[in-house]
Amino acid sequence: MTTKAYGYIRVSGQGQVDGDGLIRQEAAIRDYAKAHDFEVVDVFRDEGVSGTVEARPALARLMVDLEENGHGIKTVIIEKLDRLARDLMVQEAIIRDLQAHGYELVSAMEGPGLAVDDPTRKLIRQMFGAVAEYDKTMLVLKLRAARERVRVKEGRCEGRKPYGDTQEEQTVLRRMRAWRRRGRNGKPSHTYQEIADLLNQEGITTKTGGQWSRALVYGVMNKRAGN
Repeated sequence: MTTKAYGYIRVSGQGQVDGDGLIRQEAAIRDYAKAHDFEVVDVFRDEGVSGTVEARPALARLMVDLEENGHGIKTVIIEKLDRLARDLMVQEAIIRDLQAHGYELVSAMEGPGLAVDDPTRKLIRQMFGAVAEYDKTMLVLKLRAARERVRVKEGRCEGRKPYGDTQEEQTVLRRMRAWRRRGRNGKPSHTYQEIADLLNQEGITTKTGGQWSRALVYGVMNKRAGN
């Protein structure tokens, strides 16, 4: 039986972003998943950030998604532990957070059981009762990621108008609705992801100048999210 999982990849420098680091990590994750009956539902990417906790927006989104989506996904696959973080204490902080919520961390190179095999890791884990800084920082990041999710779903953001308030955006919305029309079989002619891909291929950006995702297309079409 195939188990659903998320992937997490990170590179710390712009040179690695421009190189093959992200591609290599994702390929390793997907190869491991295929060989061990995992289905990688999504891959979260921290691009060009250090291994500190504060600089991990994608890690925060991953944690929020694990906790709030109700999809039953409890496994995160990484290429290797130093992609989670190079610093041992930071690694253990993240592993501890995953453990606390019942999630499993698997490395494509080191395998499963990352949280239990090494005596040094066990000792560090026992010392974490007095370490609260990680928890405080991650809480702030999770709250920020949760607010972003609400903004996408509900179409509200302070100081920003919803998508579709200009003539150009209304034209884009009409095209999106046309792509989404149901055919004779009652099914939509395009999925939200396909619509996002079409918009990105044509160079049509979101309100903030970014690329479209499945969630943003859904939000704009159903909630008029203001991105």
